[in-house]
Amino acid sequence: MLSKEELSRYGTATMTNVFLDRVFQECLTYDGEMDYKTYLDFVLALENRKEPAALQYIFKLLDIENKGYLNVFSLNYFFRAIQELMKIHGQDPVSFQDVKDEIFDMVKPKDPLKISLQDLINSNQGDTVTTILIDLNGFWTYENREALVANDNENSADLDDT
Repeated sequence: MLSKEELSRYGTATMTNVFLDRVFQECLTYDGEMDYKTYLDFVLALENRKEPAALQYIFKLLDIENKGYLNVFSLNYFFRAIQELMKIHGQDPVSFQDVKDEIFDMVKPKDPLKISLQDLINSNQGDTVTTILIDLNGFWTYENREALVANDNENSADLDDT
């Protein structure tokens, strides 16, 4: 059995408390603790975010209003927690407006004001979008992807020179 505090150490230990709260609200728990089967479902979803079944699992957690879609309110609700973690770690928070625009540009939903599960799956960006919203380390990696690619290219060039 796992408590929310114990689950918060999963992976890089940078998932937001808001997301973890949703996990414990939506998933079957026993006296506030997660059993092994629920934990396995959680791990399989997070480790396979490109898969439709995994996206469906995570989408259910992100759909805080149970409307069948993510709107600006939902995105802001989760991204505010990322901004708070950025402040705690001494990083300058990124504008929600910019992130929201990037998410909608990546997903290209049928309705410009809301993202359905099918939109997320069809975009082939569901793993990126969900990572941006639930995990500070995942957001940081996304936000710094160009610098990381440049750094990888420099390291590759160094290896070629030897």
